[in-house]
Amino acid sequence: MPSPDTLPYTLERLSDADALARAAALADRLKQRRTCREFSAEPVPRAIIEAAISAAGSAPSGANHQPWHFAVIGSPDTKRAIREAAEAEERRFYGADGGDPKAGEEWLAALRDLGTDADKPFLEVAPWLIVVFAQRKGGIAEDGQTQNYYVNESVGIACGMLLATLHEAGLATLTHTPSPMGFLRRICERPEWEKPVMIVVAGHPAPGATVPAHALVKKPLEQIASWL
Repeated sequence: MPSPDTLPYTLERLSDADALARAAALADRLKQRRTCREFSAEPVPRAIIEAAISAAGSAPSGANHQPWHFAVIGSPDTKRAIREAAEAEERRFYGADGGDPKAGEEWLAALRDLGTDADKPFLEVAPWLIVVFAQRKGGIAEDGQTQNYYVNESVGIACGMLLATLHEAGLATLTHTPSPMGFLRRICERPEWEKPVMIVVAGHPAPGATVPAHALVKKPLEQIASWL
């Protein structure tokens, strides 16, 4: 096995009590994160979004190729273009365009408790949209040729860290995944080897914003974990 250049691994050592306290406190904060569909147009400093993306960019990745790109949209014209294109796809998804819905009845039934529909005003109202792209090729040099590895897993971890950091900064978030999403590559002027994964909407909640009660239903620990 080759011997690469190395650096010392440093990590604060905590007592078991302190480690548990920190883990429990962070878990409590993250449990308060809810998907918000009613945003305020109140500005959010760009530096906060930059810090959150910097945190996401520190995620582990296959071969350390960091196969992600975050296109950050604050321009009203670009946000409008994204909303118009996304809603066109959503109307086809829900059958709101007069045709048969692309989504099956089972899928539509699963969404009813969340109250979603083809109208996505948050894409235009919220101060920031972060379009996450997965780079199927490119490597660290982003040359469009080098093979990347474990792309979906790597980008998924980065998105989780992005959402967690935005929440820690006191911002409301929403993940939006219109299908298909090819229009995002065109609008954001990204290369063909990048695949749009999701739009992360970030900003402050609108006054009086609510969330569906169904969103608070979470599986208990004993259902999502097993100990062997």
